[in-house]
Amino acid sequence: MKQFYPGCIWKIPVTEDVVYLTFDDGPDPEITPKVLDVLKDFDAKATFFCVGNNVVKYPEVYARILEEGHRTGNHSYSHLNGWKTPNEQYISDILKASAYIDSKLFRPPYGRMTAFQRKLLTGQFEGRKKLFDIIMWDVLSGDFDLSITAEKCRDNVIRNAERGSIITFHDSRKAYPRLEKALPESLKFLKEKGFRFDVLPL
Repeated sequence: MKQFYPGCIWKIPVTEDVVYLTFDDGPDPEITPKVLDVLKDFDAKATFFCVGNNVVKYPEVYARILEEGHRTGNHSYSHLNGWKTPNEQYISDILKASAYIDSKLFRPPYGRMTAFQRKLLTGQFEGRKKLFDIIMWDVLSGDFDLSITAEKCRDNVIRNAERGSIITFHDSRKAYPRLEKALPESLKFLKEKGFRFDVLPL
């Protein structure tokens, strides 16, 4: 995928044992607090790519994310697929989310956006200012996939995470049957290996 998304950030260059946990699609009033509790247990910080519509519906959950020292990013307002959405509508939806999510980090829903959308958001057209750093990932847990097990999600993380990895989970009800086990087991394994967990340093 990386060749199709030049200029996006897939991993952070570091010289220490740190990884970057990210969570997509929240906040959710049931799942996000459970995720925050697990992170607290492991003294872990993370970056939550939030859907604007969910922030509007659950502002107290969003506030807790920030109060506990985590970071947030923009995941659009309506969780639109960039491949299936007209450019003007897609950009407008992201900017609408910016009214509620104060962040210059953006992750495209489904990991899908067109080259035009990417260039517009990152200021690659003459006379256009950069609006966002686009954050992708190099480790995908797969917790959104109904066809795989929690153990497989955990293994996806622990077998592929390394220094500077951006690891993607989802704080959603769809993902939770796998996330519930995969998240604490992944954190336990990585912490025992000497890794710490921090917010994206951008």
